[in-house]
Amino acid sequence: MTGGLLAAAAVATAAAVPDLPPESTQQAVGYPSLFLLVALGALVPVVPTGAIVSSAAVVAFHQTSPFALLFVFLVAAFAALLGDVALYWLGQRGVRSRNGSRWLEVLRGRAAPDRLAQARTKLETHQVSVLVLSRLVPAGRIPVMLACLLAQVPLRRFVRGDLPACLAWAATYQLIGILGGSLFPEPWQGVVAAVALTVLVSGAPALWRRVRGPRRGAADRSGSEHA
Repeated sequence: MTGGLLAAAAVATAAAVPDLPPESTQQAVGYPSLFLLVALGALVPVVPTGAIVSSAAVVAFHQTSPFALLFVFLVAAFAALLGDVALYWLGQRGVRSRNGSRWLEVLRGRAAPDRLAQARTKLETHQVSVLVLSRLVPAGRIPVMLACLLAQVPLRRFVRGDLPACLAWAATYQLIGILGGSLFPEPWQGVVAAVALTVLVSGAPALWRRVRGPRRGAADRSGSEHA
């Protein structure tokens, strides 16, 4: 589903970006929009925030302002952190409540049981590094966040681990955008390339799990028959 949303975003971006407005308009509209979209994407995991950051980085790369890329990085990282903290706080309310909460159920519904079990195991020994990697691995953030909630990790400790995770995440997707922007002379071409690369990065693990799943099932059945 996420790959389809990203592909749709790539098509929409290609249609909308060829005639970019002046830099002052881009900055006045772009930074608040980037902040709102990334923060919303942290709360609603189906929003393709990586593609949004990469696209913003492409546009900033072609601007004359020397601080454009820095502002994109800071805005994206802060919005991601704020969204994560808000979602974690809402999840904590669900954990403490006797009847749970809608947000906690959403997190449970988006965390595969096997990935949640892996996240809980790794969280016991590598708390901060697991949070950092969860932001960089596609679909890895929600299982680790849910594992933190079930382990009753305090909000302050979660924030300390999530801060470097959001910085690393923003830097990674900004680099994807810079790569796309450097390969093409026109900003809209770089945006399309960056979104396509983001689709590839985000969709490859899910595709690998789908291909590997049937093979593993067949291997398990073969092993049980020989046993």
